[in-house]
Amino acid sequence: MARKGRPRKLSGTIYTRKDSQFLWVHYRNQQGEIVTESAGTADPEGADRFLRERLGARDDGSLPMLLSSRNLTFGEWADWFLEKRSKPPIRSEKTHEQNTNAVKFLRPMFGSVFLSEITPEAIEHYLERRLNEGRRIHFKKKVVLCGKLKPATVHQEYRVLRNMLNTAVRQKKLLVNPCGAVEFPVSVKHSTRKPHYMTASEQERIEFLAPSYLRHIIVIMTEMGLRPQKELLPMLKSQVDLENRLVHISDSKTENGIGDMPMTDLAYAAFKQQVEGAVGSDYLFPRLTEFGRKPYLRSVKKVWRTTLRRAKVPYFSLYELRHTFATRLSAGGGADHFVTLMLRQGDAGVFKRYSQAKLNMMREALTKLDRAANERSANSSTVTSN
Repeated sequence: MARKGRPRKLSGTIYTRKDSQFLWVHYRNQQGEIVTESAGTADPEGADRFLRERLGARDDGSLPMLLSSRNLTFGEWADWFLEKRSKPPIRSEKTHEQNTNAVKFLRPMFGSVFLSEITPEAIEHYLERRLNEGRRIHFKKKVVLCGKLKPATVHQEYRVLRNMLNTAVRQKKLLVNPCGAVEFPVSVKHSTRKPHYMTASEQERIEFLAPSYLRHIIVIMTEMGLRPQKELLPMLKSQVDLENRLVHISDSKTENGIGDMPMTDLAYAAFKQQVEGAVGSDYLFPRLTEFGRKPYLRSVKKVWRTTLRRAKVPYFSLYELRHTFATRLSAGGGADHFVTLMLRQGDAGVFKRYSQAKLNMMREALTKLDRAANERSANSSTVTSN
């Protein structure tokens, strides 16, 4: 005769501990092992709800996922994310810098919080606090707060946080991403500055005052729309085919950006002069000093800002010359699909951000409106006899 013992209690138990102000629960997992956890609350109803959630997770098979993230803090997950999912070749160096900078601001708020305990309310509180903070300007001896942070800056931090938690969901460290229940409190679309379109007169003044290498960069970007940091500055001379007037782009921001790009006459002249001037280097734009992390120019921000100030042109980023290229190409009669191909974008909707000539083209089209078309059509029709 089989011996019958006391049946296992599968519903779990809530109890108190002398060394804790919270209620605790213990229950059995799918393997029959006892799991003991703090409910994180002293309210009996809250502890009962916590226990029921754990039992439900056990029944649907998601309990191991919750338990694996139980002792994993956001700071530990941020270190793993920056090391395994943020560095090249998985992400570009620029993206890694943005992720690292965002984590610097996220860590003080969420660093010691367990990954499973990050709530939508905590994320919303972080966004509101950051939107009301002052913008920090770093000088040599002090940090000055000036104005408020731009919503786009805070939204960038929110995007990094959302990406990190999405990765945690895919790695089965979280059941759901709490960012899914968060709505960004400010419209980023209307707070973002419209890209600057460089006029022909502005370009003439800028090129006149710019050093030769910067003048060549300006001409190439406005004539071909190349990305400065990813495509143009690291370019090798071997990528420039002057005989066939082609440039081979071997690395780009997207897969659509890789390929051959034809030159215009002005771009050809700029490429030729730059190749002839870059003596003793394999790079098209070699670094100007002996010391540097890269053998080519990594940035021209300082000389670009100085040249704009001398030319008395309001500051705009060098990347916005790509917008100028798209605008001029569109104003010249290029179809939207063709302009998208020249920009080497995968999504045609991105073209709307680049071209600033659409409104003028629509106005020109409206001037051709024939308001007497219907009357002329009626008068010129053949009258049939009965």
